[in-house]
Amino acid sequence: MYQTKAYAATSPTSGLSVTTIPRRDPGEHDVVVEILYCGICHSDLHHVRDEFQPMMPTRYPYVPGHEIIGRVSTTGSAVTKHKVGDIVGIGCMVESDGTCKHCLAGNEQFCPNITITIGWPDRHGTAPQTYGGHSQSIVVHEHYVLRIPSSLNLAAAAPLLCAGITSYAPMRLRNVSEGKKVGIVGLGGLGHMGVKFAHALGAHVVVLTTSPEKRADALRLGAHEVVLSTDANEMQKHAASFDFILDTVSATHDLNALVNLLGVDGNLTLVGISTKPFELAGPSLLFGRRSIAGSNFGSIAQTQEMLDFCGQHNITADVEVIPIQRVNEAYDRLAKNDVKYRFSVDMSSLSAE
Repeated sequence: MYQTKAYAATSPTSGLSVTTIPRRDPGEHDVVVEILYCGICHSDLHHVRDEFQPMMPTRYPYVPGHEIIGRVSTTGSAVTKHKVGDIVGIGCMVESDGTCKHCLAGNEQFCPNITITIGWPDRHGTAPQTYGGHSQSIVVHEHYVLRIPSSLNLAAAAPLLCAGITSYAPMRLRNVSEGKKVGIVGLGGLGHMGVKFAHALGAHVVVLTTSPEKRADALRLGAHEVVLSTDANEMQKHAASFDFILDTVSATHDLNALVNLLGVDGNLTLVGISTKPFELAGPSLLFGRRSIAGSNFGSIAQTQEMLDFCGQHNITADVEVIPIQRVNEAYDRLAKNDVKYRFSVDMSSLSAE
């Protein structure tokens, strides 16, 4: 076991401050990663401030960060997938049992014994729970460590490990491709990635937003059309025409209006985390064989596929790079949606603490 610097919250109101945390010594299949950049996800904000009560209460101290880009500094004796000096990524999970039906099918994200990167019981006993990427280094089994294409800007690649795969996975499941009409609800961290992926996959992309001032940016990111969802006339023009809609909004909103946009066999997938129930009119689903689904992050194989796709199409997140010393300011701004579209923390700044 060794100690490394990190930024942690000690209560819902404490903010983040420098501390030291334990990391396990690497086993034969482990990789030690020096963290270079770490994105800030909206779920980090909710967890730090314990806003997922009672569904997912936060345990403190809490070290956030699950959009990790780093450099391999040490490998275990049996590691074959990575070598010292490789640039790698670590996303939302760092372990699973490897034996359940989901793991055997290559869907580790559904494993009942999964270990999430932050705030999850630490099966190695190094600490009471797993600590995330707002730290100098992390130790992870090689299977859960991903290759980062050399063509990508590293700071802007960090959010691909959560926002990227969370947007990409349901699009691949629903066969988003040329000739499909795709809606993206919300233009934030997840939504802006959804626009980029849908465009690169060849779909006709429509951004659905309540903010008319986002029209120009949506078009810049790759949307073909922008619809103001508060305008009933605009919405009616698109009724029963979408093959797929990705809903990235976590705030309470009207799902019925979105379902009515779906064509026959159209699907609405929710990726924004809402803790409040939705109201839904059954007939809007029945007539047209429409469906609503949820989706989280993808498997390790699919995350690697997504990263390779990003390398081929030069896709990264739009980021504002900050030092770790400004992380509390960034959290306050994120709470006000004051970022385009993701913060990426330069973790080299932690060495100054």
